[in-house]
Amino acid sequence: MVNLGTKIGKLQLKNPVMAASGTFGPEYGELIDVNKLGAYIAKTITLNARIGNPPPRVCDTPSGMLNSIGLENGGLDDFIKNKLPPLKRLKIPLIASIAGDDAGEFKELTRGLSKSGKIEALEINLSCPNVKHGKRDFLIAQDEEATYETIEAVRRSTTLTIIAKLSPNVTDIKKVARAAERAGADALSLINTLVGMAIDIDTKRPVLGNITGGLSGPAIKPIALRMVREAYKSTRIPIVGIGGVMDYKDAVEFILCGASAIQVGTANFINPAASIEIIDGIKDYMAKNNIREIKKLTGALKT
Repeated sequence: MVNLGTKIGKLQLKNPVMAASGTFGPEYGELIDVNKLGAYIAKTITLNARIGNPPPRVCDTPSGMLNSIGLENGGLDDFIKNKLPPLKRLKIPLIASIAGDDAGEFKELTRGLSKSGKIEALEINLSCPNVKHGKRDFLIAQDEEATYETIEAVRRSTTLTIIAKLSPNVTDIKKVARAAERAGADALSLINTLVGMAIDIDTKRPVLGNITGGLSGPAIKPIALRMVREAYKSTRIPIVGIGGVMDYKDAVEFILCGASAIQVGTANFINPAASIEIIDGIKDYMAKNNIREIKKLTGALKT
């Protein structure tokens, strides 16, 4: 028998596999048993409703995809009233993903969700590249001080587990990771998408309506692995690895680099059962290699 259990802050997960926010809706429950996941992460919500970016919003790229959804959602009140009730029926930990223009909005979101009951953790989306962040011309996760200020404000507002979602669009991921840790984050998730674009040579125009979008999929995995390793070596809090996880081998690579858990994103659009297959693959890999505890794999990269 192998033990896939892992801990992220106060969250005790039965296995390390989650589906990334915005890539896996409740409708997937018609195709797979969602309760087999380690946890469920809801689509990012903001304080007020957002209509998102102009279409087209998604396009294929070599070894990946670009998306520019722009955090379309109905806002906090809509989430609590309409989206949360069916999610409360899940038998696994529920994580809410939140984004805001400033620390005040993050605090208000945090307080509202902390009172809702079922939610056990918050993933603080500091890094979506497809939206404007208030008066800033940069992402919160691209600035150490802004990251610290935001996470500290959230930390003062809740006892829930806080996961800071960081951006790869930085010079030094270690500095931002340490800032989030100092501010009170219980864990880090990285990486979010890289900024990219695609061109239609017939129209001579960008393919996406927003011109640029977030690049995800296998194309970004080498960058994600490097950043997870750097964050693991420079902080003491758990890391959730994201970026091009398509099968169990990718997941094991992230875990070896220091991830305590992983998120599956782009693969869900190709194969709705990808996350479940990855759980089974990790289990088989551990059994084959006589590894009883998955924590023995975390950070076990030989360098």
